[in-house]
Amino acid sequence: MGMISEFKDFIAKGNAMDLAVGVIIGAAFGAIVDSLVSDVITPALLDPALKAAQVENLADLKTGGGILYGKFLSAAIGFLVIAFVIFIMVKAINSMKKPVEAAPAGPTQEELLTQIRDLLKK
Repeated sequence: MGMISEFKDFIAKGNAMDLAVGVIIGAAFGAIVDSLVSDVITPALLDPALKAAQVENLADLKTGGGILYGKFLSAAIGFLVIAFVIFIMVKAINSMKKPVEAAPAGPTQEELLTQIRDLLKK
């Protein structure tokens, strides 16, 4: 049981979790950016120029389009799912952390001043 409790303490440390979350979310966001560029922006810029040279009828140019909105939408939904799963995992790991005990409340300023006044009277 000692090794399991040490592992829980290691995982519950903020630095390890922050790094893991950053790497995973960064990779998922990178997939969104890659999909945006390769599936939406590049075809939007290149397709009209290429099709205009190949198509004789203007009506054919307006239909079809090479923009892959579905792939971009899939990457965005994948990012949201990954982010939600990471959120659930972080929440579970935070619940494993030992609660920090509050420091005992010390005397108030008035109580300290009263003690000082009483000591000065003696």
